[in-house]
This record gives sequence, C-alpha cells and structure tokens, in this order.
Amino acid sequence: MDEVLLRTLTPRVIGILVRRGAGFAAAEDAVQDALVEAVRVWPRDPPRDPSGWLVAVAWRRFLDAVRADTSRRRREDLVDAEPEPGPAASTDDTLRLYFLCAHPSLAPASAVALTLRAVGGLTTRQIAQAYLVPEATMAQRISRAKRTVADVRFDQPGDVATVLRVLYLVFNEGYSGDVDLAAEAIRLTRQLAAAFRHEEVDGLLALMLLHHARRPARIRPDGSLVPLAEQDRGRWDTRMIAEGVGVLQAALARDRLGEFQAQAAIAALHADARTAGETDWVQIVEWYDELIRLTGSPVARLNRAVAVGEADGPRAGLAALEALDPTLPRYSAVAAYLHEREGDTATAARLYADAARCATSLPERDHLTRQAARLNNPPS
Repeated sequence: MDEVLLRTLTPRVIGILVRRGAGFAAAEDAVQDALVEAVRVWPRDPPRDPSGWLVAVAWRRFLDAVRADTSRRRREDLVDAEPEPGPAASTDDTLRLYFLCAHPSLAPASAVALTLRAVGGLTTRQIAQAYLVPEATMAQRISRAKRTVADVRFDQPGDVATVLRVLYLVFNEGYSGDVDLAAEAIRLTRQLAAAFRHEEVDGLLALMLLHHARRPARIRPDGSLVPLAEQDRGRWDTRMIAEGVGVLQAALARDRLGEFQAQAAIAALHADARTAGETDWVQIVEWYDELIRLTGSPVARLNRAVAVGEADGPRAGLAALEALDPTLPRYSAVAAYLHEREGDTATAARLYADAARCATSLPERDHLTRQAARLNNPPS
C-alpha cells in the first residue's frame, strides 16, 4: 500500500467532488471513507487508475450520504449527475485546498489539523497521535474547522502568508506518533512550491530542508538535545543542505525578500560552516537585522542577541539583551548562556534553572537542568 500516493491524491479527489457539487465538508468525509476502503482493498486488488478509483468510491459515498439525509432532499438531483466511468479529470485543486484549510477565520491549531487531513490525507487517528491528544478531541477540532469554512467559496483567493505559517507550525511539531510531521510538512511544501511560484514558498521550503538536514545530529540516543555548537556535522545530510541552498539562492535572485528567505539564509550560514568556530556570525547578525526589519519579531531580536554575543563578545550580547522583554520565551536561557561566556557562572546557573522551570518540552527542560547542574557542580 503506497500511503504517500494516497496522501498525494487526497486533495485532487476532494477538489473533483467539490466541482461536481459536493460541499467541502461532505466531500472531505466521503474521501476519507474512500481512503479507508482503499487501505482495505488495494493490497489484494490494486486499481489501474488509483485516482479514478478514489473518485468513483468517494462519489458513491457522498451520494449515499445525500440519500440518507432526508433534510437534504433538494440535493437529490445530484444523483443524476453521476458521470460515466472512466479516468478522473486531471485538474489538481491542491492549491485551492491549501488556502481553504488555512483560512484566516480558523485558529492555528484547527487550520493545521484541517490541512493535515484534507491536503495531507492523514486520518483523524494519525493526526491525534501526532499531537498527543485523544482521537475524539481531534475529531471535534476537525469538525468545527470544517463548519467554519463551510460557506467559504472554493475559488475564493487565499492568503499565502497564512498557508505558510500553517505549514511551518506543522514542521515545528517534528515527530510523534506514527507520522513524521516534519517530513510531511516538507512534502506538502514541495507540493505547494510546484503548484505556486512564490519566493516565500521557496524560502520556507529551503528553511525546512536546511533545518531537517541537521536532524540526525540533534538528538542523542538517550533522547537528550545536542546544542548546535556540539553537533557532529559529519552526520548532517549534505545532499539536503545543497538542495536547500539551491532553492534559497533561486528565491533570493528574484529580489523579493521575505521573512522565510531571511530565516533560511541564517540557516544556510550555519550549514556552510565546517565547524562551530568557523560560523560567519557577522553575516548572521546582518540577516537578523533584515528579519527584524521585515517582521519586528521579538524572537528574532532574542536570537540576534545570541548572534551579537558570538560576533562581538558576550558583553555586547548582554547589552543587546537588555533592551528586550525578560518574559520572552527562552530569554533566561539566552541570558544564562551569555553570562556563562562572560565568566559569571553563578548567575548563569541560576538563569539556567529558571529557564528549565519555564521550558515547554521535556528534552529542553532536561537540557537546561543539566546545564545548571554542570555549573553548580564543576569537576574538581
């Protein structure tokens, strides 16, 4: 069973049903039923035309639902519109589905869940496992999201920035359950880039590739985090890095800089350094300046303080940090690192402990706790 093929076909089949007259929610439900049937039937009887098979089965499921719902008798005339058997139309509505599922009226969590289901072709169970919530909770979230976009026209122009933020949220979830969300986000972003020529789409794809290339070196066998400076760069995926750099260079050449391109440029500079000591921190500071100009992001300012500390020394980094809000996520961790580099290990240990108490993930909390313990109990 080719699960990637099923996920790729999902938005196309939903689009075909919608163009035939099905509402988005009804079409999505019917396609999910067809996917379940495909998982059951295809291993012993694979179709010659997978797309056509899914369209036929999903359309029958939709018509069955229409017939069973007496409150929708006015739609019974759709039964007469059932097309003759044959190859499915080649029109791909994936791009429209991206914009529909990432509609601005949806909360980010709902937009992510709906995108993974309608565009990614994941089941509710898989999405629930990935986000570590009960399946019933995720089903309710998806149902509410579908109700929210029920009256949105399928051809209504969407906001590419919203689509990209949803995909970035998916990527940052990483891996949990039986679905690798980082890999899934890359697959979906590749799909979007193929259908939609846009510099920021390419910038996001480059950013994902450059970050994902470092994944093998980011976690130790015991699950603990490995800071960037300590990673074994021989374990980085050089082919993926080369692809990411190539995608980024092509995007930058169009001279329409956006925030994801700026972030990707920073990631590319890290990937280009053979050792942590060879990192071009001066250029990284310059790219953070561009990113702050584009977004005004407090997180970018926080990361810039780290880069300034590397480029101009920890005292300069601490000076840059003083202008920021101490309640920012990771502020204490950055302050701890810079104080340690300045030689103030007592303050650094206290700040590492403070940061550990505020950490949002167990690996990050463990890492910061170990940093505090290391400074509080130096080797004799």
